[in-house]
Amino acid sequence: MAHLSGDEKRRYVAEMFARISPRYDLMNSLMTGGLHHRWKRATARLTAGNAVGPALDVATGTGDLAFALADCPNITQVVAVDLLPEMLTIANRRRAVGSGHGRAVHFVQGDALRLPFPDGSFVGSTAGFSLRNMPDVPSAIREMARVVAPGGRVTTLELTPMPSGIASSMGRFYFHHLVPLMGQLVAGDRAAYTYLPDSVDYFLSAEGLAELFREAGLVDVGYRRLGFGGVALHFGSQPT
Repeated sequence: MAHLSGDEKRRYVAEMFARISPRYDLMNSLMTGGLHHRWKRATARLTAGNAVGPALDVATGTGDLAFALADCPNITQVVAVDLLPEMLTIANRRRAVGSGHGRAVHFVQGDALRLPFPDGSFVGSTAGFSLRNMPDVPSAIREMARVVAPGGRVTTLELTPMPSGIASSMGRFYFHHLVPLMGQLVAGDRAAYTYLPDSVDYFLSAEGLAELFREAGLVDVGYRRLGFGGVALHFGSQPT
């Protein structure tokens, strides 16, 4: 199902994430050995930079990246958007039992392709492990760029096809064989955790995604590979 596009993909992905939402956080930690928390903190710091003001997290899921943004001392407020009420219910529950900067996070239901904010509303915007699931990636990046003020930064954290080699072969075996088994045992949903690794095969290369950042009008575009090359942290800035 990773080859789906448009409204068909939107419906399939929404139904899938609604199903797996109760085990979503646990599976993320199991699949990455807990490293996704470190990657999200690095993404939040890069997004925030030295700018002072509000930040946006797109397709926030259960809020990990939004909470990491709120922990950046120069970020005054975080708005976190997701299409699925199931994910937002969990995110709000986490916010309610949390403390400190997490209370500066506001969760809003909304579409990443039609963000309900004026141009230049935020000092930075980010999306973590969600671009692959969007029906129109260029539009999503353009929207993230549109709502960022001049000089602000747009970042994404995403799984990416690995360069060929031993690490790539090992990564493919892990994600295409062990992750679906893990999904069946832990989340009771082998199909969802078959789709997720398959979706990487249909996604842009790291350089291809960087080019979409440039096409959206962003400057100083680049990316860092993480997780033995299977994860990419992309960044670009709105021109001043």
